[in-house]
Amino acid sequence: MSPNAAAGSSRLGGQPKPPVVVPGGGNNIVVNPCQRGNPVLECIRNVGKEFGDILADYQVGRTTGVLFLSLRYHRLHPEYIHQRIERLGHAYNLRILLLMCDVSEHQDPIRELTKICLINEITVMVAWNAEEAGYYLSTYKQFEHKPPDLIKERVDKDYHSMLRTALTSISKVNKTDVETLRTSFGSFAAVSRASSEQLQNLPGFGQVKAKRIQDAFNKPFRNNSTSAIPISTQLQLRATQQATETQADKDEGREVNITDVEGTSLPEADEPRAPIPPRLPPAPHPRAPRARSPAWDIELDLNSSPEPESGPPPVRKRPPSPMWDIELDLNVSDTDDGDADSRERKRLREGSGEFGAPSMLTTS
Repeated sequence: MSPNAAAGSSRLGGQPKPPVVVPGGGNNIVVNPCQRGNPVLECIRNVGKEFGDILADYQVGRTTGVLFLSLRYHRLHPEYIHQRIERLGHAYNLRILLLMCDVSEHQDPIRELTKICLINEITVMVAWNAEEAGYYLSTYKQFEHKPPDLIKERVDKDYHSMLRTALTSISKVNKTDVETLRTSFGSFAAVSRASSEQLQNLPGFGQVKAKRIQDAFNKPFRNNSTSAIPISTQLQLRATQQATETQADKDEGREVNITDVEGTSLPEADEPRAPIPPRLPPAPHPRAPRARSPAWDIELDLNSSPEPESGPPPVRKRPPSPMWDIELDLNVSDTDDGDADSRERKRLREGSGEFGAPSMLTTS
């Protein structure tokens, strides 16, 4: 198939893919072909883009490479980032891991990836959307050849500016307070020697702000909590030093022939020595006797009853049951009608004189 036919078939099949070129030294961000279709590419602005055969995902400088990782993808394929870091090796001086935080539970994955980057000397950058990730890549490329002083804070070199910068570093002190201190005391040294009463007399200065200024000048910069050596390490060093001094004293005692007050020397090494009895642990301190427990109500005979009399126990009479409504003859008329009906039924059962006396059937 000819090249023209192949080009025509690619156009018919869809949009042709951009060619992969060798990365050059221009002003474009070199993109790894595996990043095709990443929405971050559409958010890279103010700089050009070109695809190239590189180890990183984005090359934003000759010595700066960026690996892109989505936390959602990392959750599904946790081994991917390890393979990319191993393949990256030491190809770049500045290596960056650009994380796309697109999951709700992101604390544990970011903590894990931070540990991995600390071990492999990689800088971590976290973006919360594609726009932010594209802005980071564009900024890295734009500041590729800029000096580091460009992003530093600009501080004027005159006395008043340096005084303002030094005093505003104290908490609760603003630029207006600095002008008040300068006009009242005149110099930085005079401000440092001012008492708390003098500071509180100034407008806008209360007890809290005066105490902050006093602490800034009088308190030490370092204490036990901010010491370079932890407390546990200091205790270990102190214990080791004491053990070393004790061992040195024992060694000196073995070398020198010590004599007692009367002039008699200690036995030589050849002479047998009496065994040293083991040191007994100190006797425990006797405990105070335990106080008696309080008497509970169940142990007290608060309701004293007379002693039962001898003989058989008395029979307990049961109280009569209450009278229910069914047993009460509340409606006399209904009761009389009921009695009449019962008498009528009884008369019919026994027979009546109107029908004659009951007779027996006999056979002749």
